[in-house]
Amino acid sequence: MLRSLRFGEADRILHLYTPNRGRVSAIAKGVRRAKSRFGGRLEPFFRLEAVLYEGRSEILTVTSVQTIAGHASLRENAAALDVAARSCDAVGRLFATDDPHPGVYHLLANLLTLLDADVARATTATALAFRLKLLLAAGFAPHLAACANCGATDHMVGFSGAAGGMVCSACEAGAFTLAEEAHEFLVLALGSPLAQAPDASPRALAQAERAIRETAEHHAQVRLGAIASAGTT
Repeated sequence: MLRSLRFGEADRILHLYTPNRGRVSAIAKGVRRAKSRFGGRLEPFFRLEAVLYEGRSEILTVTSVQTIAGHASLRENAAALDVAARSCDAVGRLFATDDPHPGVYHLLANLLTLLDADVARATTATALAFRLKLLLAAGFAPHLAACANCGATDHMVGFSGAAGGMVCSACEAGAFTLAEEAHEFLVLALGSPLAQAPDASPRALAQAERAIRETAEHHAQVRLGAIASAGTT
């Protein structure tokens, strides 16, 4: 579950991400009553098996749920909660339709499992690596091996969100300086499993975050929230 919002006196509107129907919204009626049959399971970061009734409304109705993973350890750590919340928000923004993306579903499930198993993974580096993989799944991964504008492989001097990646000295208008360490982080984070996300200095991570944020804004028309304060580095 990505998000849960209070609705009316006792209900909640749930934003869910599913493997076969993408992002969907559903109403859980009476969930906030003391004797609700749903208990405390309809909260963000739960992985659930749910039965949803589809009527005439675009909002489905939750009829039953079973918990697959509650991620109890994650919920007891502020840094892990922060990374989880920012990551769910990114999924909801980049994949806001009902188009199915099973890979995105499993990527998010993997992240929540990692955070629950080891809250020490709740770092800015992990959060950025997750966002990079989301951009890859959405078809907007930044170009890092050559100039995103002209294809040159020499004299890379900066990163341009508008161009969609690294740019050379001849195409650097509007680019910002991307240090070698930040470039290396982006390359390794894209090519490594999430569990092996690399780390980097705060300065390099800040530059990497800017590259990710500008790529999302220019090419996906999505504004991602800042995560520079997430966890530790």
